[in-house]
Amino acid sequence: MIELLLPAPVACAEAFADMAGESCFPGEEHLIARAVPGRRAEFVTARRCARTALGQLGFAPAPLLPGPRRDPRWPAGVTGSITHCRGYRAAAVALAGHAAGLGIDAEPHEPLPGGVAASISTAGERDTLRRLRHTDPAVHWDRLLFSAKESIYKAWFPLTRHELDFGDARLAIDPAGRTFAGHITAPAAGPVPRTMHGRYLVAAGLVVTVVLVPPGPTRRSSSAWSSGTPAR
Repeated sequence: MIELLLPAPVACAEAFADMAGESCFPGEEHLIARAVPGRRAEFVTARRCARTALGQLGFAPAPLLPGPRRDPRWPAGVTGSITHCRGYRAAAVALAGHAAGLGIDAEPHEPLPGGVAASISTAGERDTLRRLRHTDPAVHWDRLLFSAKESIYKAWFPLTRHELDFGDARLAIDPAGRTFAGHITAPAAGPVPRTMHGRYLVAAGLVVTVVLVPPGPTRRSSSAWSSGTPAR
């Protein structure tokens, strides 16, 4: 499913269920030694997806350990992202020559819990959500907004090593093209994008979003989906 949102140079893998009794990969057991069974299963499956995707780029299976902020430490020359939610786990990776940053997120396609939408959106975004609900009430736009911001933050953090708050990205959603753009208002040093572009898909009871930052000198507005870049 997620491969429908990503250009061909990106390798990805996904799973819609965990394998009963699957063992933790050697070298990662200490990361989930005290985890409850559900958390353990999603971790093992998501890491398996990551190794499968890395294998598509030619990397041998190896432990995927977290950095200081718990984000995965990918092999040198690789950027990537992992996501997991109820009934879905996925990973996507790309060589640095094909992407400077990558973020993916999946959420159950259902409304956000009460009060959450207000806490993760700006006043302008809440106006947008009201318009979108009127235009297409079948989509839980508040959940899509949440997921899109998560993908933006996952792409942003490895580039800057600074975390974003939900109010630090002002989101615009284009339902006709199933795309979104997030304008970053937080300060950052260096040539990082001030606008990140992404795609989304609502299917199989899920909302899936992806953000891909193209390689090379980062522009103020950064999109990897210019004309001529085919999706899978």
